[in-house]
Amino acid sequence: MVFFEKIVNILAETRAKLLVLLCHHNADLDALCSAYAFSKLLKRSNSKLSVEISAAQGISKLSKHALDRIPLRLVATPRIEEADVIFLLDTNTVQQLGEWKTRLEALRKPLVIIDHHTLHPKTESLASLCVIDEVASSTCEIVHRMFKEAWMKPSEDEARAMFLGIACDTKHFSLANSETFKAASELVDSGLDAKEELDFLSMPMSRSERVARLKAASRIKILKLGEWIAAFSNVASYQASAARALLILGADVAVVGGERNGTLKISLRSSHDLNKKTGVHLGRDIAQPLGESLHGMGGGHLASAGVNCEGKLEEAFKACAELLRKRILG
Repeated sequence: MVFFEKIVNILAETRAKLLVLLCHHNADLDALCSAYAFSKLLKRSNSKLSVEISAAQGISKLSKHALDRIPLRLVATPRIEEADVIFLLDTNTVQQLGEWKTRLEALRKPLVIIDHHTLHPKTESLASLCVIDEVASSTCEIVHRMFKEAWMKPSEDEARAMFLGIACDTKHFSLANSETFKAASELVDSGLDAKEELDFLSMPMSRSERVARLKAASRIKILKLGEWIAAFSNVASYQASAARALLILGADVAVVGGERNGTLKISLRSSHDLNKKTGVHLGRDIAQPLGESLHGMGGGHLASAGVNCEGKLEEAFKACAELLRKRILG
């Protein structure tokens, strides 16, 4: 049985009328676009369904920019308790839902998770159905596959959303695999101009983001792990961007953290050379255990991960360094 058929069965069994689709905090394009395209697929399968899309604590700057091209209406206060079925898109742990986490955990409603990240065990235990493919480039790629399972051709708006989500999560297809290129080609055939869509994603970097990258570079602490170089740094914001910048400078793995309102936010990035030769999966092997050890949550991709936790940043860096040392050096 294909996954979309399983979802349709859940909706039929619950006689669902209201569906709530939730995305992680500061939702990126993959989260936002996969939720939009999936909502349209659900409505096309049953026009009587009412579907709400919401992102915990808002959406990213690029996602806000994309709302000019995607006819999506976000709901600020989703009817979580009234929903018949709840979906999590591109969200591998309920910790990423902020204050909605407790509300979701208290419910006894069907929960469906659609994601391409390593799923956190505690979140998996809450789910009625998990549609997880860690090989997929993005959650949008998984949703595109469900359009094919349902024998439905995406409209131009639906195709645009999935194309943008895939392009964003693969860094303009630099991280794409063969299945990703096949999906992108099929989406372009829906009437898109690929160059125009990619140009849309090329937003100029803000002055504050450039300053954050430069500050991170000036505060680097280097840890040598055999032939590999780990770079640790701290900035108050743009941790993910700063971590990517440290890779460009020459680090094999970059760990950038910052503290805000008593909470630590840590972004991790690694080179694919390191992942391939050492087998380290940042989300599963580093971010997840690090988050748990620091009374928070962590997870992510093979070469891109994040942690939200409590404590002091230096202690978090020490714990992260120890995890990297064990995984890389054995």
